[in-house]
Amino acid sequence: MYMSGAQVVLLGQIMKALAEPIDEADIRTRVGEMVMDLVKGQFYASFVWQPESQTFGSMVQLNMDPANLDRYHAHYQYHDPITPVMQRYRVAIRATDVMPQHELLRTEFFNDFLGRDGLHWGVNMYAWQGTRNIGDMRIWRDKRRENFSADDLQLLDLILPAYTAALARAAGARESVAAACPVLHRGASLSPRELQAAHMVAQGLPDKEIARRMGLSVTTVRTHLERSFRKLGASNRTALAHLLGPH
Repeated sequence: MYMSGAQVVLLGQIMKALAEPIDEADIRTRVGEMVMDLVKGQFYASFVWQPESQTFGSMVQLNMDPANLDRYHAHYQYHDPITPVMQRYRVAIRATDVMPQHELLRTEFFNDFLGRDGLHWGVNMYAWQGTRNIGDMRIWRDKRRENFSADDLQLLDLILPAYTAALARAAGARESVAAACPVLHRGASLSPRELQAAHMVAQGLPDKEIARRMGLSVTTVRTHLERSFRKLGASNRTALAHLLGPH
């Protein structure tokens, strides 16, 4: 595997960041941005698999259209011919490793979702903790670039164990704090945006209205709410509203 001097430096920075005590969303966003630079990606998204609903949630993204990701959340993740196959792998995997590019280009998923943002060549990696998929990285290039190389895959495979460990450590720390002091942990554990969205849920507002009032996309609102559910241990909107009460 060949690495440039800049890649060696960046790889060291990534490993250092993954060893720091940062929360799960920051790991997937801040480290994801560095990983995208490492393999010269142009577009990035990261999700966490929700086994209860059999959906991908807790989305973070870089250089992608939030409205297009709303379409993914609502429709295209259920009509995705490549991600369910890629998710089975415990190593970095290219889209072309599970479906020939000429076949992907003919799908609704490509023409109505990927192509809208200019995504053409993709590579995904999934963090598995036992049987749980606790986070992923999805990195794409446009059609003016070349597909990801074997060297790119090896670089991602170098990072994957540390990435998985960082996500698991962040989840464990969150659960420990919640168990030690569940009442004080409730509102204090939420970011200002998460708390604002959660309070609007307590008022009975739908996601679209919350998005309008906060000036955010529906996808971003759902991300804030999914994080709130996890942090507060709420199984649904009614439980969340009961924990926080109307505001």
